[in-house]
Amino acid sequence: MKDDHEKAKGSKDYPLRTIYFYLTEGCNLCCRHCWISPKYQPEGTTCPSLDFDLFRSIVRQGKSLGLQGVKLTGGEPFFHPDIHGLIEYIRGEELGLDINTNGTLCTPELAREISKCKRAFVSVSLDGVNAETHEYIRGVDGCFEAALQGIRNLVQEGLRPQVIMTIIKRNKDQIEEMLRLAESLGAGSVKFNIVQPIERGRELHEAGDTLEIGELIELGRRVEMELPKKTPLPLFYAHPDAFRPLSRMLGNGRKSLGACRIFEKIGVLPNGSYALCSIGSLGEEVKELTFGDSRKDSLEDVWKNTEVLKQIREGLPKKLEGICGDCLMKEVCMGGCLAQSYYQTKNLWSPFWYCEEARKNGLFPKCRLRCTIPE
Repeated sequence: MKDDHEKAKGSKDYPLRTIYFYLTEGCNLCCRHCWISPKYQPEGTTCPSLDFDLFRSIVRQGKSLGLQGVKLTGGEPFFHPDIHGLIEYIRGEELGLDINTNGTLCTPELAREISKCKRAFVSVSLDGVNAETHEYIRGVDGCFEAALQGIRNLVQEGLRPQVIMTIIKRNKDQIEEMLRLAESLGAGSVKFNIVQPIERGRELHEAGDTLEIGELIELGRRVEMELPKKTPLPLFYAHPDAFRPLSRMLGNGRKSLGACRIFEKIGVLPNGSYALCSIGSLGEEVKELTFGDSRKDSLEDVWKNTEVLKQIREGLPKKLEGICGDCLMKEVCMGGCLAQSYYQTKNLWSPFWYCEEARKNGLFPKCRLRCTIPE
């Protein structure tokens, strides 16, 4: 029986399952590791945001293409001036709702509205177990307690938010303490993110504030093999599939649609442009990954006829180059984040930086490489 990816590639149309709405250009925090670098907007100020009527129009068009859910992110999604109305509209359309937030603006009222939505899932960023660490990384005084209260508000309404911790040298020794904190807050799971070498994240890499590739690989082993024995919470680690035990992949029900579900989603930027993902907000650096204007272009036309989307659908995974082309997990991983690879190399098919770094250091698992027979 063919897997979902093979079915999709063998059919004329690709169903659009999820739209990622990057609602605002601004954020009320100024995180050191952010790979998008939204403009810092203190509370009480405003920032460019996606028009509410445009949001509704895009959702209506998406439903005719198979839309099942939306993801709200940013910038900071709760910074959107019509966030209550957006959530109410999503609920009325009976769509699944996924939100990525820093938690600081999550009021009891917002939490209550979210809890009424279909398949509501919220991820809240928490980068330290104390104010000193979290606020060093997030850049704004008082954001630690505000994030904790946001999580409590969600839990009070019956939600089990995921805590996301981005790992750098400064907080790497707080991982087990974070598990205890997440348990005490009533979180539903914990995910550990890796700093990506783009925008502010690149500055952290260049300053030596991020973990070395060997440390990242070892951390992945701990998160997936050791730490699950120490907590009842499901744990996740954002590294490529080549470094993930098969038992973990099967247990999480992953399917071969790419790490970011690249064959079934599209992004919408705050200015109404369609894009592969939020990396499109970086402008000229990745202009090919931004396509169409929702104010004048139909979503169906963009989804079915955009050249770069066609290239991705026809090229993955067979066109992947370097270590990703030789990897046995490429049907699952689909080359990691194509957007980041393109940003760095202007080549969609270039190997993902993490895997390439592991290869250079002799740390890429040989058991995940295809065998080659010498001529």
